[in-house]
Amino acid sequence: MPAAERLGSHLKRAEQALNATKHAVLKPVGLTVPQYAALLFLSERPGISAAGLARACRVTPPTMNTVLKKLQERGLIERTPHEWHKNVLEIRLTEEGKAVMADADARAIRVERALAEEFTEEERASIIALLGRCVDLLESVRPAQTETSRSI
Repeated sequence: MPAAERLGSHLKRAEQALNATKHAVLKPVGLTVPQYAALLFLSERPGISAAGLARACRVTPPTMNTVLKKLQERGLIERTPHEWHKNVLEIRLTEEGKAVMADADARAIRVERALAEEFTEEERASIIALLGRCVDLLESVRPAQTETSRSI
C-alpha cells in the first residue's frame, strides 16, 4: 500500500504539524508541548498524582517525572504529600505556574481556534467523530502487551 493511501501517514502528518505549531508558539514562554500539556491538566485537576498526570497526558511515568522535574525546577509546580496517603505526592501549580499557564494557554488556544475556524461546525463534528472511530478501531485491534504478534 503506497504511503499516500495510508490513513496513518496523514494522521501523523497532521499531528506533527499541530505539535510543531504549538512548539513554536510555546517557545517564547519557555515551555515544551509536553510541559504545557502537564500544566493544562494540572490546572484542571489540582492535586493529581504524577501517575494520574502521566495517564492523562498519555505518557509513561518516567517521562512524566522528567517533565515534572523541569517544571519544579522553574518553580511552576509544587509537590506535597497527600493528606492520607503520605507516599503519594499531590501536584499543584504555583502562582508563577498559573501565570505561565495562562500565557501559554492563550497561545495554544489561538492555534486551536485557527484550526477550528478552517472547518464548518458540521465538518468539525465529522472530524471528531471520524477520529473517534479511528481510535476505537485501533484500540480494538492493538495486540495485548503479552502478545508478540497478532493478525488484524
